[in-house]
Amino acid sequence: MNLKKLFLNHCKKNNLEINPNQLELVDQLNNFYNLNFNKSFLKKIFSNKNTKPGFYLQGDVGVGKTMILNFFYENFKLPKQRIHFNEFMISFHDFKFKKKENIIDKFVKKLKKNYELIYLDEFQVTNIVDAMILGNLFKRIFNENIKVLFSSNIKINDLYKDGLQRDQFLPFIKILKNKCFQEKLIIEEDYRKSQSNKNKRFFYPLNSTTNFKVNKFYRQITKNINNKEKTLSIKGRKFIIKNYFNGTLRFDFNDLCAKNIGAEDYIKIAESSTFIVIENIPNFNNDNSNQQQRFVTLIDILYEKKIPLLVSSKSQIDSITSSNNLRDVFKRTISRLHELTSTSYNLK
Repeated sequence: MNLKKLFLNHCKKNNLEINPNQLELVDQLNNFYNLNFNKSFLKKIFSNKNTKPGFYLQGDVGVGKTMILNFFYENFKLPKQRIHFNEFMISFHDFKFKKKENIIDKFVKKLKKNYELIYLDEFQVTNIVDAMILGNLFKRIFNENIKVLFSSNIKINDLYKDGLQRDQFLPFIKILKNKCFQEKLIIEEDYRKSQSNKNKRFFYPLNSTTNFKVNKFYRQITKNINNKEKTLSIKGRKFIIKNYFNGTLRFDFNDLCAKNIGAEDYIKIAESSTFIVIENIPNFNNDNSNQQQRFVTLIDILYEKKIPLLVSSKSQIDSITSSNNLRDVFKRTISRLHELTSTSYNLK
């Protein structure tokens, strides 16, 4: 695979700016491919001691991590799976619920049977249940020589920072560091905040004028469509969408983030929608950090599913405050809000 040549042609064809840091990353991905998949290259030049089955890419929001890993993935011709990390863990927990015993071995054997490469986008660890599982799970994955791409805003050493029982999570960090090539993509500009992405569907502050604008927009996009309440079933739970206009949904922030719901619910909501309105986004602080964590998860899933948004907020988009623990992660959320509410992100 000559990934650099393919990437240069891709940039030229799509009139994309060529960044030297991105080109260097492309070279590193090409090296990862050669070490793990190009058998003649491996036999001639490298011993097995040089190979690592993982590639962990870290970088700030909006620098093009996902774009480049997606490009590598699209040009990778062997059996593969690209999945958001939240969905990957949901699939594991679903499998665990069904199988009861020898869960990790059976789950990994299923992966090994189906895929040569797994690409986990937006890798982060936010809850103790996942944190306690990952060490054994990925030890088995790497022992089976399944290749894994990770994209993350977080350095390996900072994963699950300040989390409960983090000392029990540290073996997983050691596994990642031993089994992954670690790269960092540094670019000054957040592409999602570029001037071409005008935020025409982000309204603030929360007052009667903003409410009038939101209502006006909503009337326009739901004109001649009847509201039909929709009920989603998620593992025996019911989630009722009161404002459902043939794929156009409207929620108050509290409906989505102040209740005990999570990634599985948000995935189902996204799969039922083509456009979503979220009203009354607050500022965040240490007192409502649980709501903020749900909001982070929600926006990650809506971004993954490419669902455009209209939102109303207490503060201007770059002035929404954060709790202390989620400050770094929330930068990604804000960056994605820029894109999801921009005119370049069209309604389906």
